[in-house]
Amino acid sequence: MSLKFFAFLLAILPVTAASIPVKPESVGLSEERLSRIHETMQRHIEARNISGAVTLVARKGRIAHFQAHGLMDIEANQAMTKDTIFRIFSMSKPVAGVAIMMLLEQGKVRLNDPVSKFIPELKGIKVAIPEERPAGTSAAEPPRYYTVPSSREITIQDLLSHVSGLGSGPASAADTRKVLEGLSSSTLAGLTPKYAATPLDFQPGSRWSYSALAGFDTLGRVVEVASGSTFDLFLKENLFGPLGMKTTAFHPGDDNWPRVASAYHRAEGSLQKVQNPNQLQSKTYYSGAGGLVSTAEDYAQFAMMLAGGGQWNGKRLLSPKTVELMSSAFVSDTMQGRQPGRGYGLSVQVVTDPIRAGYRVSTGSFGWDGAYGTHFWVDPKEQIVGIMMIQTDNPDRQLDRDFENAVMQAVVE
Repeated sequence: MSLKFFAFLLAILPVTAASIPVKPESVGLSEERLSRIHETMQRHIEARNISGAVTLVARKGRIAHFQAHGLMDIEANQAMTKDTIFRIFSMSKPVAGVAIMMLLEQGKVRLNDPVSKFIPELKGIKVAIPEERPAGTSAAEPPRYYTVPSSREITIQDLLSHVSGLGSGPASAADTRKVLEGLSSSTLAGLTPKYAATPLDFQPGSRWSYSALAGFDTLGRVVEVASGSTFDLFLKENLFGPLGMKTTAFHPGDDNWPRVASAYHRAEGSLQKVQNPNQLQSKTYYSGAGGLVSTAEDYAQFAMMLAGGGQWNGKRLLSPKTVELMSSAFVSDTMQGRQPGRGYGLSVQVVTDPIRAGYRVSTGSFGWDGAYGTHFWVDPKEQIVGIMMIQTDNPDRQLDRDFENAVMQAVVE
């Protein structure tokens, strides 16, 4: 059987066996060139940028590379494995985004719905305006604010695209921290209405500013109200179960903690173990902003569903038009707060101009990252999914770009 004919068969076969790794050449990737992914990870391990990683690359709906690198725990000299569990932090956000897209398709949520339709306490939330500092004020003194009415209510679309102002900057930071005290033992129903007492950092829709927790935790509560189910159960029944994501959850389960990678912080050329990295892993508070744990293979099922236009392993979760909507640039790279070539969609960043962005991916690629270095993207043009799981804070995100380069240079047809 010729290689071209084998590739043709892969394209027309049903996707039920799509998780089985294939020869890279069968999907237009070079196995020899893909080995540079390991070389890239090893360079960063030797530089003490990371302890280890798990990387996965799929093309045309088939996994062509899946490899563990380095250590999941340095002190115990414990090797990274393919089934290592990672705190994915903000890579939880696209999962929450898909939950909202499902409810959108069901007619239970509209993008222009005011959030107060689901959480009445958020109606009439104020906007913070910084006061002018008197001459001679110490730079160490925190800024002061007064509040004004918001020009309009915040909407579901505002939360999905980080233009709501909810928990998005310094004005709300202190109040948001107070709200989040005792988060691990709280619930979405009990906590998210308290955001009504925190001011918005700017008028809705006037700029882009990342809402690390408040925005997407609020969306998790919207899912609960609109669906009549708890957020974790909704995800299990509508997303994780159909996709076979057996490990992905808001808490790894007591028996699975040994599989969770240790978290590290870069400091002066060394890696220091983070002593308490599990604040968002809870059995009662389901943080759509950053609470999920997952494996590279689990998350790949989610990403390949998006790459497949909402369908994976014979199951349709979203329509192709909904995935297209989700991955469209609702926020232009010209809006205040965005970077050149990098727009923002509904829970995912969208690369609108890879040259200006400095990215080695195709125009229209979309995805997101996590605080401790996890990274994924979907390249619709090249039909590529890239997953990189690490557990070290990655402030400059240079490893993301190096991983993307190692993947894209392996495309040979």
